[in-house]
Amino acid sequence: MKRLLIVEDNREIAGILFDYFESMGMEIDYADNGELGLKLASEHTFDIILLDLMLPRLSGLSICNKLRESGNNTPILMLTALDGREDILQGFEHGADDYLTKPFDLDILEARMHALIRRSNAEFVSQKLSYGDVSIDQKTRQAYRQGRLLALNPTTYTILELLLKKAPEVLTKEEIAFQLWQENDANNDVLRSHIYQLRTQLDKPFKHPVLVTVPKVGFRLEQTP
Repeated sequence: MKRLLIVEDNREIAGILFDYFESMGMEIDYADNGELGLKLASEHTFDIILLDLMLPRLSGLSICNKLRESGNNTPILMLTALDGREDILQGFEHGADDYLTKPFDLDILEARMHALIRRSNAEFVSQKLSYGDVSIDQKTRQAYRQGRLLALNPTTYTILELLLKKAPEVLTKEEIAFQLWQENDANNDVLRSHIYQLRTQLDKPFKHPVLVTVPKVGFRLEQTP
């Protein structure tokens, strides 16, 4: 079930939207002013937000800007009677994903909403990398093995990310050196130290190692038996 937040002070429009999307099986929350809209959007998870531009207490532009500044990436579709070029550009500059002027066709609104949700889901998936029982979240820069959080520093995280992107192929020492230091030749002693730190987190606490050294070439990940 998709979760929708409607932030709209016009009760008639809000009622039409509520009835239409509720009949589609969506779970809906509603705010009739900007302050409540920002509170709901900040404290709960939604698949998409329908946001009026002109709201009491806090404007739609301010809500959008505050959400993006806080790291909230929920898709936002702005609804407004303002259809000037500058108004539209301003909406996008504040972090809106799409813009629809009133009056609008409900079928077109629905189609745009689903397109934004699909795109958001695709971007979310692309932020996850995994191979075997090892995975990382590129958004939070956290790494896991068998669901266990690994304590990696920025350098060892970067090496693991490179390994996951190449898996099951070999990641060469030169590729690591270029990504870490923009150099074509790896300092073997320094690289060996980083690999040791990575193995301490990635392999030592587990029964089967997954980080394999390819002599004179580099490293690769392998899946556990």
